[in-house]
Amino acid sequence: MELLNRHVTIRKFTPKEISTDLLKNIIYSGTRASTTGNMQLYSVVVSRDKKMKEKLLPLHFNQPVAKSAPVLLTFVADFNRFSKWCEYNSATPGYNNLLSFTNALIDAVLVAQNVCIAAENNGLGICYLGTTAYNAKEHIDVLELPKLTFPVTTVAIGYPEEIPDLTDRIPLEGIMHDEVYTNYDEVSIKKLYAFKEGLESSKQFVQENNMQTLAQVFTNVRYKQADNEFFSKKMLETIKAQGFVID
Repeated sequence: MELLNRHVTIRKFTPKEISTDLLKNIIYSGTRASTTGNMQLYSVVVSRDKKMKEKLLPLHFNQPVAKSAPVLLTFVADFNRFSKWCEYNSATPGYNNLLSFTNALIDAVLVAQNVCIAAENNGLGICYLGTTAYNAKEHIDVLELPKLTFPVTTVAIGYPEEIPDLTDRIPLEGIMHDEVYTNYDEVSIKKLYAFKEGLESSKQFVQENNMQTLAQVFTNVRYKQADNEFFSKKMLETIKAQGFVID
Protein backbone atom coordinates (compact mmCIF):
# COMPACT_ATOMS: atom_id res chain seq x y z
CA MET A 1 0.00 0.00 0.00
CA GLU A 2 2.89 2.35 0.73
CA LEU A 3 4.26 1.80 -2.77
CA LEU A 4 0.86 2.49 -4.34
CA ASN A 5 0.24 5.55 -2.18
CA ARG A 6 3.43 7.26 -3.27
CA HIS A 7 2.98 6.65 -7.00
CA VAL A 8 3.78 9.57 -9.27
CA THR A 9 4.08 9.80 -13.05
CA ILE A 10 7.67 10.09 -14.26
CA ARG A 11 8.29 12.15 -17.39
CA LYS A 12 12.08 12.48 -17.25
CA PHE A 13 14.33 9.42 -17.37
CA THR A 14 18.06 8.83 -17.09
CA PRO A 15 19.86 7.20 -20.06
CA LYS A 16 20.40 4.04 -17.99
CA GLU A 17 19.21 0.95 -19.83
CA ILE A 18 16.86 -1.62 -18.34
CA SER A 19 18.34 -5.11 -18.34
CA THR A 20 16.54 -7.75 -20.37
CA ASP A 21 16.19 -10.01 -17.32
CA LEU A 22 14.60 -7.25 -15.24
CA LEU A 23 12.22 -6.36 -18.04
CA LYS A 24 11.18 -9.99 -18.46
CA ASN A 25 10.64 -10.35 -14.71
CA ILE A 26 8.48 -7.23 -14.64
CA ILE A 27 6.35 -8.39 -17.56
CA TYR A 28 6.03 -11.83 -15.97
CA SER A 29 4.63 -10.15 -12.86
CA GLY A 30 2.20 -8.41 -15.18
CA THR A 31 0.94 -11.78 -16.40
CA ARG A 32 -0.09 -12.69 -12.86
CA ALA A 33 -2.89 -10.13 -13.10
CA SER A 34 -6.50 -11.30 -13.16
CA THR A 35 -7.68 -12.28 -16.64
CA THR A 36 -10.99 -13.22 -18.25
CA GLY A 37 -11.44 -17.00 -18.02
CA ASN A 38 -7.65 -17.38 -17.71
CA MET A 39 -7.48 -16.69 -21.46
CA GLN A 40 -4.81 -13.93 -21.13
CA LEU A 41 -6.28 -11.75 -23.85
CA TYR A 42 -3.30 -9.44 -24.23
CA SER A 43 0.14 -9.05 -25.75
CA VAL A 44 2.95 -6.64 -24.90
CA VAL A 45 5.10 -5.16 -27.67
CA VAL A 46 8.48 -4.04 -26.35
CA SER A 47 10.09 -1.12 -28.20
CA ARG A 48 13.75 -0.48 -27.37
CA ASP A 49 15.23 0.09 -30.82
CA LYS A 50 15.91 3.77 -31.50
CA LYS A 51 14.53 3.65 -35.05
CA MET A 52 11.34 1.96 -33.93
CA LYS A 53 10.82 4.51 -31.17
CA GLU A 54 11.33 7.28 -33.73
CA LYS A 55 8.48 5.80 -35.76
CA LEU A 56 6.26 5.70 -32.70
CA LEU A 57 7.13 9.20 -31.43
CA PRO A 58 4.80 11.18 -33.75
CA LEU A 59 1.99 8.75 -32.90
CA HIS A 60 2.39 9.94 -29.31
CA PHE A 61 2.16 13.57 -30.44
CA ASN A 62 5.96 13.92 -30.02
CA GLN A 63 5.74 13.94 -26.24
CA PRO A 64 9.25 14.29 -24.77
CA VAL A 65 8.61 11.40 -22.39
CA ALA A 66 8.06 9.04 -25.33
CA LYS A 67 11.45 10.08 -26.72
CA SER A 68 13.48 9.96 -23.51
CA ALA A 69 12.20 6.66 -22.13
CA PRO A 70 14.58 3.75 -22.81
CA VAL A 71 11.63 1.38 -23.26
CA LEU A 72 8.09 1.76 -24.56
CA LEU A 73 5.65 -1.04 -23.76
CA THR A 74 2.53 -1.15 -25.93
CA PHE A 75 -0.25 -3.19 -24.36
CA VAL A 76 -2.47 -4.86 -26.91
CA ALA A 77 -5.95 -6.32 -26.48
CA ASP A 78 -5.39 -9.64 -28.23
CA PHE A 79 -7.98 -12.23 -29.24
CA ASN A 80 -5.87 -13.31 -32.23
CA ARG A 81 -3.70 -15.75 -30.29
CA PHE A 82 -6.55 -17.41 -28.39
CA SER A 83 -8.72 -17.67 -31.52
CA LYS A 84 -5.90 -19.41 -33.39
CA TRP A 85 -5.48 -21.86 -30.51
CA CYS A 86 -9.19 -22.66 -30.81
CA GLU A 87 -9.01 -23.13 -34.58
CA TYR A 88 -5.95 -25.39 -34.36
CA ASN A 89 -7.86 -27.58 -31.87
CA SER A 90 -11.12 -28.18 -33.78
CA ALA A 91 -12.99 -25.42 -31.91
CA THR A 92 -14.84 -22.55 -33.56
CA PRO A 93 -14.05 -19.17 -31.91
CA GLY A 94 -16.81 -16.60 -31.64
CA TYR A 95 -14.84 -13.63 -30.39
CA ASN A 96 -15.30 -10.99 -33.08
CA ASN A 97 -17.84 -9.01 -31.05
CA LEU A 98 -18.22 -6.17 -28.55
CA LEU A 99 -18.13 -8.34 -25.42
CA SER A 100 -14.94 -10.08 -26.51
CA PHE A 101 -13.32 -6.75 -27.39
CA THR A 102 -14.25 -5.42 -23.95
CA ASN A 103 -12.87 -8.51 -22.22
CA ALA A 104 -9.57 -8.17 -24.07
CA LEU A 105 -9.46 -4.44 -23.36
CA ILE A 106 -9.88 -5.05 -19.62
CA ASP A 107 -7.27 -7.82 -19.67
CA ALA A 108 -4.75 -5.51 -21.34
CA VAL A 109 -5.33 -2.72 -18.81
CA LEU A 110 -5.03 -5.12 -15.85
CA VAL A 111 -1.71 -6.52 -17.05
CA ALA A 112 -0.43 -3.00 -17.77
CA GLN A 113 -1.13 -1.87 -14.23
CA ASN A 114 0.53 -4.96 -12.76
CA VAL A 115 3.60 -4.25 -14.91
CA CYS A 116 3.68 -0.67 -13.65
CA ILE A 117 3.53 -1.73 -10.01
CA ALA A 118 6.27 -4.32 -10.55
CA ALA A 119 8.40 -1.69 -12.32
CA GLU A 120 8.04 0.82 -9.50
CA ASN A 121 8.84 -1.89 -6.97
CA ASN A 122 12.17 -2.33 -8.79
CA GLY A 123 13.10 1.35 -8.72
CA LEU A 124 11.79 2.24 -12.17
CA GLY A 125 9.37 5.01 -13.11
CA ILE A 126 6.43 4.87 -15.48
CA CYS A 127 4.23 7.13 -17.56
CA TYR A 128 1.01 6.02 -19.22
CA LEU A 129 0.57 7.34 -22.77
CA GLY A 130 -3.11 7.63 -23.66
CA THR A 131 -2.19 8.62 -27.19
CA THR A 132 -1.99 4.96 -28.21
CA ALA A 133 -5.74 4.57 -28.61
CA TYR A 134 -5.96 7.97 -30.33
CA ASN A 135 -3.69 6.69 -33.08
CA ALA A 136 -4.54 3.01 -32.94
CA LYS A 137 -4.59 2.57 -36.72
CA GLU A 138 -1.07 3.96 -37.07
CA HIS A 139 0.20 1.80 -34.19
CA ILE A 140 -1.31 -1.25 -35.87
CA ASP A 141 0.62 -0.45 -39.04
CA VAL A 142 3.96 0.25 -37.34
CA LEU A 143 3.77 -2.70 -34.93
CA GLU A 144 2.30 -5.03 -37.59
CA LEU A 145 -0.64 -6.06 -35.43
CA PRO A 146 -2.98 -8.69 -36.94
CA LYS A 147 -6.80 -8.83 -36.95
CA LEU A 148 -8.55 -9.28 -33.59
CA THR A 149 -5.97 -7.12 -31.82
CA PHE A 150 -6.12 -3.50 -30.71
CA PRO A 151 -3.42 -1.31 -29.08
CA VAL A 152 -4.88 -0.05 -25.81
CA THR A 153 -2.17 1.94 -24.07
CA THR A 154 1.59 2.46 -23.93
CA VAL A 155 3.77 2.73 -20.85
CA ALA A 156 7.03 4.66 -21.00
CA ILE A 157 9.41 3.05 -18.54
CA GLY A 158 12.89 3.84 -17.24
CA TYR A 159 14.96 5.00 -14.30
CA PRO A 160 13.65 8.34 -12.97
CA GLU A 161 15.77 11.42 -13.43
CA GLU A 162 13.64 13.22 -10.85
CA ILE A 163 10.74 12.40 -8.56
CA PRO A 164 7.92 14.97 -8.68
CA ASP A 165 5.57 15.71 -5.80
CA LEU A 166 2.38 13.73 -5.38
CA THR A 167 -0.47 14.97 -7.56
CA ASP A 168 -3.85 15.87 -6.08
CA ARG A 169 -6.79 13.49 -5.81
CA ILE A 170 -10.40 14.27 -4.92
CA PRO A 171 -11.45 13.12 -1.42
CA LEU A 172 -12.41 9.48 -0.95
CA GLU A 173 -16.02 10.40 -0.18
CA GLY A 174 -16.27 11.47 -3.82
CA ILE A 175 -15.30 7.96 -4.93
CA MET A 176 -16.96 5.55 -2.50
CA HIS A 177 -20.70 4.85 -2.65
CA ASP A 178 -22.38 2.73 0.05
CA GLU A 179 -24.62 0.05 -1.44
CA VAL A 180 -26.02 2.28 -4.21
CA TYR A 181 -24.70 5.19 -6.26
CA THR A 182 -25.30 8.54 -4.58
CA ASN A 183 -25.60 11.27 -7.17
CA TYR A 184 -23.95 14.67 -6.74
CA ASP A 185 -25.60 18.03 -6.34
CA GLU A 186 -23.89 21.36 -6.89
CA VAL A 187 -22.90 21.73 -3.22
CA SER A 188 -21.21 18.32 -3.06
CA ILE A 189 -19.42 18.86 -6.38
CA LYS A 190 -18.02 22.20 -5.26
CA LYS A 191 -16.82 20.61 -2.02
CA LEU A 192 -15.14 17.69 -3.78
CA TYR A 193 -13.23 19.87 -6.26
CA ALA A 194 -12.45 22.80 -3.95
CA PHE A 195 -8.93 21.60 -3.11
CA LYS A 196 -8.01 20.93 -6.75
CA GLU A 197 -9.34 24.30 -7.86
CA GLY A 198 -7.55 26.08 -5.02
CA LEU A 199 -4.07 24.83 -5.89
CA GLU A 200 -1.69 27.48 -7.18
CA SER A 201 -0.80 25.22 -10.08
CA SER A 202 -4.48 25.00 -11.03
CA LYS A 203 -4.92 28.76 -10.83
CA GLN A 204 -1.86 29.22 -13.04
CA PHE A 205 -3.26 26.63 -15.45
CA VAL A 206 -6.48 28.61 -15.74
CA GLN A 207 -4.63 31.89 -16.25
CA GLU A 208 -2.24 30.50 -18.87
CA ASN A 209 -5.15 29.23 -20.93
CA ASN A 210 -7.18 32.43 -20.61
CA MET A 211 -10.10 30.61 -19.02
CA GLN A 212 -12.38 31.50 -16.12
CA THR A 213 -12.48 28.10 -14.42
CA LEU A 214 -10.39 24.93 -14.23
CA ALA A 215 -13.30 22.97 -15.69
CA GLN A 216 -13.17 25.17 -18.79
CA VAL A 217 -9.52 24.22 -19.29
CA PHE A 218 -10.60 20.60 -19.57
CA THR A 219 -13.65 21.19 -21.78
CA ASN A 220 -12.28 23.98 -23.98
CA VAL A 221 -8.56 23.19 -24.20
CA ARG A 222 -7.42 19.75 -23.07
CA TYR A 223 -10.29 17.42 -23.98
CA LYS A 224 -12.49 19.29 -26.41
CA GLN A 225 -15.74 17.84 -27.73
CA ALA A 226 -14.63 18.14 -31.35
CA ASP A 227 -11.42 16.22 -30.61
CA ASN A 228 -13.29 13.58 -28.62
CA GLU A 229 -15.74 13.03 -31.47
CA PHE A 230 -13.00 12.93 -34.12
CA PHE A 231 -10.90 10.34 -32.31
CA SER A 232 -13.98 8.35 -31.27
CA LYS A 233 -14.97 7.96 -34.90
CA LYS A 234 -11.43 7.06 -35.90
CA MET A 235 -11.16 4.54 -33.07
CA LEU A 236 -14.47 2.86 -33.89
CA GLU A 237 -13.48 2.51 -37.54
CA THR A 238 -10.20 0.88 -36.49
CA ILE A 239 -11.90 -1.51 -34.08
CA LYS A 240 -14.21 -2.68 -36.87
CA ALA A 241 -11.33 -2.95 -39.32
CA GLN A 242 -9.57 -5.23 -36.84
CA GLY A 243 -12.45 -7.69 -37.08
CA PHE A 244 -14.51 -6.80 -34.03
CA VAL A 245 -18.18 -6.32 -34.94
CA ILE A 246 -19.48 -3.36 -32.95
CA ASP A 247 -22.83 -1.88 -33.99
